Amino acid sequence: MKLSRFKFELPEELLAKYPAEQRDESRLMVLDRKTEKIEHKRFKDLVTYFEEDDVMVFNNTKVFPARLFGNKEKTGARIEVFLLRELNAESRLWDVLVDPARKIRIGNKLFFGENEDLVAEVIDNTTSRGRTLRFLYDGSYESFRKKLKELGETPLPKYINREVEPLDKERYQTIYAKHEGAVAAPTAGLHFSKHLLKRLEIKGINLEEVTLHVGLGTFNPVEVEDLSKHKMDSEEINIPENAVKAINKGINTKRRVCAIGTTVMRTLESAVSSNHRLKPYNGWTNKFIFPPYEFSIANAMVTNFHTPKSTLMMMTSAFAGHDFLKEAYEVAIKEKYNFYSYGDAMLII
Repeated sequence: MKLSRFKFELPEELLAKYPAEQRDESRLMVLDRKTEKIEHKRFKDLVTYFEEDDVMVFNNTKVFPARLFGNKEKTGARIEVFLLRELNAESRLWDVLVDPARKIRIGNKLFFGENEDLVAEVIDNTTSRGRTLRFLYDGSYESFRKKLKELGETPLPKYINREVEPLDKERYQTIYAKHEGAVAAPTAGLHFSKHLLKRLEIKGINLEEVTLHVGLGTFNPVEVEDLSKHKMDSEEINIPENAVKAINKGINTKRRVCAIGTTVMRTLESAVSSNHRLKPYNGWTNKFIFPPYEFSIANAMVTNFHTPKSTLMMMTSAFAGHDFLKEAYEVAIKEKYNFYSYGDAMLII
């Protein structure tokens, strides 16, 4: 499968800069893989496609305010620091991306906050944009994390080209987010409201949770034409025993098992037993799914409309069928669906 097959032109105005007024009022395109029929609904209509004892699996990761702005010592240049991963809690070591990267060298100090109350030192170059920072902070670990939260802002994706606003703090987070650790929201979950979750529960649908802390690996551009040569960054996942039982029961009784988002799909496909059932797992995954691919666990999926040539689009294409997904994207552009993180959703059954 070649990278060039995932190219498409998206009109600028279809890139959603703001979320829908109500979470569950986004549009929903429904793709039926058997009949190749496409329907146009509202997200709250999702409930009509599921029956009692079906299973929905959610990613309960929580986005932390990962974007900081600091000033470089001596020159005072404004530097954006994007926290990716804590490497060592005790020594306050973090993997970060810096922008503009060309200005930052090993040994440079960066100052954060109006009173410069947080200082970091660059101790390593990990990639062309990536660095390892050591934060120089004397207080307790708890007060250090609190300080990062105070100074950080919601890490909206760069293509949402606007200032972060108060509404983003709430809306760039699922309502069921629990375990902090993501630098980007699992966006398929942003469409669920309390009311919709209640309706699904009343209908007898099993709502199960797994965790994948979304890192930038999900968004790293694919730069090789031959997809088998692309390497995903590792992301931390957790699949608890109770979710495994409910999901395997759903498979065994031939129910609909629906992954809410590409992050859930990757998590489930990262812990499959030899008899195509799910296993409990706590660790890391760098699984990259692209066509052709045989899925073992979920037989339905909710996802947003993704960026051209992204690993997210590749996985969706492996699930829906490449030609069918291409047709759906053409329809979405014609019907003016909103794309990307704050955009509309599709249900693939």
